[in-house]
Amino acid sequence: MAGNTFGTLFTFTSFGESHGPAIGCVIDGCPPGLSLHSGDFSIDLGRRATGRSRHTSQRHESDSVEILSGVYQGQTTGTPIALLIRNTDARSRDYSNLLDRFRPGHADYTYWQKYGIRDPNGGGRASARETTIRVAAGVVAKKWLFERYGIRIHGCMTQLRMPRLGRG
Repeated sequence: MAGNTFGTLFTFTSFGESHGPAIGCVIDGCPPGLSLHSGDFSIDLGRRATGRSRHTSQRHESDSVEILSGVYQGQTTGTPIALLIRNTDARSRDYSNLLDRFRPGHADYTYWQKYGIRDPNGGGRASARETTIRVAAGVVAKKWLFERYGIRIHGCMTQLRMPRLGRG
């Protein structure tokens, strides 16, 4: 069974569900002395925010990051960093008509096949909301790479292709 921990020297373990109280992660392997504040996450999390286009969920989440541990007076301590993002616009009731159906274009069916269980309340761990944590962990990694080695990470989307329905 696949886990929820990613990485080798710098790892993060994600937790939470799309329509639960919160999502979060524990980052391990970040050295001490890196400047880290809750505001450091806003630009990158803002880029992946929902409710801004027809191609994303229409939920409006604040995506405010709470740093629970691993940072003292704005500096990482070298101990695990716990990040928490509360779900403020979870609407499980929106999925009540899908209790016995899989959502088109989502990973519900794949998750059910792999693990033998499903959470119909917005997909649980099979939701795109869970990518928020990957972005948050990436912010810490990206910041460390820049401060330690001067490496800048850039990315862009050049095209979004929507599949055509009803081809025949």
